[in-house]
Amino acid sequence: MVEMDQMKQAPHPVGLLQATSENNRENQMNMLFDTAPDFDQPVDVLKHCHGRIRKQLSTMQKLLVHLPAAGLTAQAQQAASAVLRYFDNAAPHHHADEEQDLLPMLRATAAGDDLAVLNQVAAQILDEHRQMEAAWLSLAPQLRKIAAGEAAELSVEHVQGFVEMYAAHMEKEESFITPMAQRLFNQEQMLQLGNAMRVRRGIHA
Repeated sequence: MVEMDQMKQAPHPVGLLQATSENNRENQMNMLFDTAPDFDQPVDVLKHCHGRIRKQLSTMQKLLVHLPAAGLTAQAQQAASAVLRYFDNAAPHHHADEEQDLLPMLRATAAGDDLAVLNQVAAQILDEHRQMEAAWLSLAPQLRKIAAGEAAELSVEHVQGFVEMYAAHMEKEESFITPMAQRLFNQEQMLQLGNAMRVRRGIHA
């Protein structure tokens, strides 16, 4: 009897991805009420990107449950495609925002204790970007095969390592870098950063 109750309560792996798909549709419907920040608020855009990254990391973790139990379903293919789109396209822009604009602007502005902290943390962030990009090169081919309907294999070790790496990295940025930018940048600098981010994405003001 206990086993039957547990089976009823346990979410079916197909349902995990269905819930993700339904949540995505609901999020699209709610765009008028929950829109992404504008590039006039560039630090908020960077934090919003972190939210999107966390959603994609969660999708990969759900795929680890879904694939062994349900196999290569259409929902698994769609989920893998969504993860690929983000980390192939949006994530490199996000890293470039930080490396080419945010961190250099902070170095030009920070002084004293702020500069000492920045120099230490910025070196770690750049190194972690390279590590995450290398880790993605191992994950991406697996996800491409899933998206193409060619294979239903996804490495637990690769996914968990990638998730843990990104989670620690984002926490570091949210603890040191984005608060420092919000505190030190004036309005002109915020506009400069936002314009650079907008141009990088081919968006016209």
